[in-house]
Amino acid sequence: MKKTWKPEVAGILDIVSGVFALISVVGLIIGAIVISGAPHLVGVEVPVNVPVILWSIAIAYFIIGILALVGGVYALKRKKWGLALTGSIAIDFFWFFVGIPAIVFTALSKDEFE
Repeated sequence: MKKTWKPEVAGILDIVSGVFALISVVGLIIGAIVISGAPHLVGVEVPVNVPVILWSIAIAYFIIGILALVGGVYALKRKKWGLALTGSIAIDFFWFFVGIPAIVFTALSKDEFE
């Protein structure tokens, strides 16, 4: 088995993107809390659905971020190719231009995994 740089790059892309997804979760939660309290403070009419939508996106990004982190760790260890590919596919929903190279590098390095 020849070791190349592809799984390492895919793992790094997954981990960095996963961290950004989790940071986005914090911002979305703060935004949802602020928006849900805004109509009472300022008198601005905010639709009821906006905080619900922000919470839904935050939950989706949280799941994507965790999958990307776990997949990135397994890609760096070169173990469980399916989980590494799952992390790469998940991050494609958050950052398209980072997810596609991660998917390609993980798929091309399938025979390097245990």
